[in-house]
Amino acid sequence: MMKMIYTEKHLMRVATGLLREALLKVPAVVIEAIEHEGRLPDRTTVDIVIRIRYANRPYTLLGEVKTNGQPRHARLMSLILREWAARMGPGTIPVFIAPYLSPESRAICEEYDVGFLDLMGNMRIVFDAVFIDRTVADKPVTERRSLRSVFSPRAAQVLRVMLRDPSRPWRVQDLASAAAVSIGHVSNVRKALLDREWAEKTPEGIFLSDPDALLDTWRETYSGPGGQRIGYYTLLHGKALDDAAQSAFSLESGQENMLFAAFSAARWLAPYARIGTDYFYADGEGLERLREALNLTPASRGENVVVRLPKDTGISRDRIEPATGILCTSDAQTYLDLYAAGERGAEAAEHLRKERLWWRR
Repeated sequence: MMKMIYTEKHLMRVATGLLREALLKVPAVVIEAIEHEGRLPDRTTVDIVIRIRYANRPYTLLGEVKTNGQPRHARLMSLILREWAARMGPGTIPVFIAPYLSPESRAICEEYDVGFLDLMGNMRIVFDAVFIDRTVADKPVTERRSLRSVFSPRAAQVLRVMLRDPSRPWRVQDLASAAAVSIGHVSNVRKALLDREWAEKTPEGIFLSDPDALLDTWRETYSGPGGQRIGYYTLLHGKALDDAAQSAFSLESGQENMLFAAFSAARWLAPYARIGTDYFYADGEGLERLREALNLTPASRGENVVVRLPKDTGISRDRIEPATGILCTSDAQTYLDLYAAGERGAEAAEHLRKERLWWRR
């Protein structure tokens, strides 16, 4: 499918038609004039100016068009539009227009009493006794693609590092080194975080200003790290299994090659749900050590050990050691895996979040 590139000129034309259509559906609204690139009394240029009459009173709608509707841009334009409306005086209706406005961007417009419109059909225009408010659930393909990029394996390595201590500021070079990714990858993540207002800039670098919003969005888009999933059966359980796994972890080479994951990691981090299956992440070498230490046999059914060989090898870089010789996925990764596991997993995930991912909120 060809990617649709929206120019401001194209957006202006489409938005003008949508605004005109919406206003004409309101009884007693009369459209007197529509201008593109109209001018305010101080000579400021505005993309769309629509002069209307409602209940025999004059109103002026000021619409400003941008090709990026991310929260940072929505906040900036809301401030500008509100200032223009104040200069114009009573009866001025400011409206921010973009190809897509997320719920966060829409909330920012409402916070500043600025109307909004996007090409997905989201719209809010309020004046006098007129209240136009439409919300659609769909996201454009470009937005879904953008979110996949924000949480891609390379980007996820950066996010996991930042989520260890959200308040810590990071310079691009230091963050690239800590996450073992290129400076270019960090720069892309940095821009995405700032655009969505999940991060803020300081002289010392960027920090996560809204880690909860970041984790919420990641959770809703998370589909796991991919890779082969293998089911096994073992006679070991409880302390005997933990001791056997610990012996495999304690081998000198490649401790990062295997980790407790999901419910098994949560058992060490924030115990909640007791289930009869243990979960691990491992690479090829780690899998062989687990097979030997836990005496695993392949199981087409009745499995009580699940080992996944993830495509996202960065997961192991963010491991933690909650007890001597016990290696687990990080709090954030464990949360994501639990939430994706279904109803009981979601409950366990929220318990872990409450216990370990509260970030002084």
